[in-house]
Amino acid sequence: MVFVSGPRQVGKTTLALRLLGAANARHPAYLSWDDVRARPHIRAGELPPNEPLIVLDELHKYARWRGLVKGLFDTRAPGQAFIVTGSARLDVYRRGGDSLHGRYHPYRLHPLSVGEVGGHADTIEGLLRFGGFPEPYFGASEKRWRRWQRERRDRIVRDDVRDLERVREISLVELLVEALPARVGSPLSVKSLREDLEVAHDTAERWVGILENLYVCFRIPPFGPPKIRAVKKERKLYLWDWSEVLDAGPRFENMVASHLLKLCHFREDTEGERMELRFLRDTDGREVDFVVLQGRKPLFAVEVKTGERAVSPSIRYFKQRVPIERWYQVHLGRKDVLVDGVRILPFGTFCGEVGVP
Repeated sequence: MVFVSGPRQVGKTTLALRLLGAANARHPAYLSWDDVRARPHIRAGELPPNEPLIVLDELHKYARWRGLVKGLFDTRAPGQAFIVTGSARLDVYRRGGDSLHGRYHPYRLHPLSVGEVGGHADTIEGLLRFGGFPEPYFGASEKRWRRWQRERRDRIVRDDVRDLERVREISLVELLVEALPARVGSPLSVKSLREDLEVAHDTAERWVGILENLYVCFRIPPFGPPKIRAVKKERKLYLWDWSEVLDAGPRFENMVASHLLKLCHFREDTEGERMELRFLRDTDGREVDFVVLQGRKPLFAVEVKTGERAVSPSIRYFKQRVPIERWYQVHLGRKDVLVDGVRILPFGTFCGEVGVP
């Protein structure tokens, strides 16, 4: 089996149908838990005969989905394979059932990246403006983008949160979702969120965790090498849909964060490597936006600037104290130079340099 998870409307169903060779969702081997007509057949294990590949979509919404999938897999026809998709983290929503260890490979589907749409200035501008989700990106319309964004947010809050979590204050969760874009790129203060929403600290933290599990946002921890007074507990916030961020600088930083997370997840899912995305910040406020680690060893550090600027003073400071082999400063211009061991280069060139898929 292959488990494919990722944000709502990122393209999981389209990918699964293409692997089936199906023109639409009416293919007999495509079974969605959101289709009430298919649910009794899924629960009863009634799968279409003579189908080498079965797609089970949004099955994590069923309370005992893991036990059900295990039974379907263990009693499958010879050579039959499964794709299980979900718009939530399938490793979190286990909901009982036996272990599936050794029966599946997990993959995470991300929004479109520079490498997939081409690293030209106009395509990067399109990604920055409309985000990496296929429908608004290829639609390239402000009106369609605004409608899509509103409808997607409503479905996440009013459908996915209700289906998967016991949250009574849905309207407050909606306010939380609306509050997150203004906090992108900064250490997330749960205390501030708690005060704005007038809820307990544990409640605010739990709600942010729910949104992480539903691929609305993600947080990255600090990297704390021993030779600097690094912050320890702060985590920076980013969104899966970076187009929700209004300010140009944080939006570009979020797009870079999403590309680096995609690189980390790709190498974890396909090669089994242990990858981490972190940031570098000390107690005096000096910061480098991102550090990518492999097996706890830093591979490279990245500072994000919208313009073609000189090397960041923070990079110069940390470069003398932190053993990281490669240092990058990315921007939206054309300048590509090496200054004192720091590569200043366009974002599209950087993606090809480090292997963002």
